[in-house]
Amino acid sequence: MIQDDTIKLLRQCDAGIKMGTSSIREVLDRVEDPKLHRSLYRCGIKHRKLAHEIQRMLDQYHDRGTRLGPMVRGMARMTTECKLAMHPSDGTIAQLMIDGCSKGTSSLSRYLNQYKAADERSKDIAKRLIALEDRLTLELRPFL
Repeated sequence: MIQDDTIKLLRQCDAGIKMGTSSIREVLDRVEDPKLHRSLYRCGIKHRKLAHEIQRMLDQYHDRGTRLGPMVRGMARMTTECKLAMHPSDGTIAQLMIDGCSKGTSSLSRYLNQYKAADERSKDIAKRLIALEDRLTLELRPFL
């Protein structure tokens, strides 16, 4: 039970990191404000470091992690493209990223409660990812 919950929680963290990293990469070259660009860039670096840590843990369980399906990536990209086409601004980028962070933190909080038997290291990773998303949300609010 512990191993199953641990793997499931790590997979959800892995999926969230991949979605966040992809979203940041998608908007970064459109950001005009240097402070906003710096916040997103730094957050992307932190996401990648955490992603490596997650992958190392998944490797210990001989699990490949989560692959974001083309439908999920395509829908996210289409939403971003449409919103930025209608309102191309740093404010729109900040709002998109805040919305994504909010969805991510609520999902990860739900998974933390769902996979109670997960080991403490995987729970710690989930909590650090939630904190990272919460910090980014606070940094992005001034750009709304």
